[in-house]
Amino acid sequence: MSEVNNDIETFSLALSVVVPVFDEVENIESLIDEIQTVLGNAISHEVIFVDDCSQDGTLAKLMQLRHNRGSLRVLTHKRRSGQSAAIRSGINVAKSPLIVTLDGDGQNDPSDILKLLEAYENYGGAKKNILICGQRTERKDNFAKRLSSRVANFIRSRLLRDKIMDTGCGLKLFRRKDFIELPSFDHMHRFLAALMIRNGGKVIPILVSHRPRKCGKSKYGTFDRLWVGVFDLFGVIWLKCRPINPEVKEPE
Repeated sequence: MSEVNNDIETFSLALSVVVPVFDEVENIESLIDEIQTVLGNAISHEVIFVDDCSQDGTLAKLMQLRHNRGSLRVLTHKRRSGQSAAIRSGINVAKSPLIVTLDGDGQNDPSDILKLLEAYENYGGAKKNILICGQRTERKDNFAKRLSSRVANFIRSRLLRDKIMDTGCGLKLFRRKDFIELPSFDHMHRFLAALMIRNGGKVIPILVSHRPRKCGKSKYGTFDRLWVGVFDLFGVIWLKCRPINPEVKEPE
């Protein structure tokens, strides 16, 4: 089990890119190359791929790529644990105080990472609890998937009042320490905006592009985004009613 890196003095990189993957063997090489091309030598970074027990050779491919992609790190779960667990596993071992996440299917455009970084700087993210989240324009999914996502986002937004209409976009940027302070549970990545707001944070949506899936298939069914998250939704509503955010000072 990977240990959590809590010593900020050990941070040696400007950015850690965390990518959860499950059965994406045909997509990972081009995605890694795109990320490294976008960030290049201008931004010191690492790319952490977390394999959630893929069965199509994804892990073997990652291990092969690791030999000639200097910034690539590879983690794997001993048993299938889900996307939220994969994201947390990557963040736990990150060597940067700043995290960006994106999906492993290639539908997020890595060049949009620069948009998120620019917004982070403009809103003073280094000194504040801020989540910069991508909001996809012109979704390249089929109609059923777009409809189910729209319904799920509408219900979630109305009940949680987080004013975010696309929590399903994998492109997000935030400080590592702010994420570590959040409650951890399965499917938590669906509610990251609401959880950040609960902890006193601010959420900034940024328009990003969306690309068609070239290879593989979606890991979610037509209405998974709605029905799988219903139980969690009421749990997050309960959490919102129980925040602990005292203002602390040390008397002189």
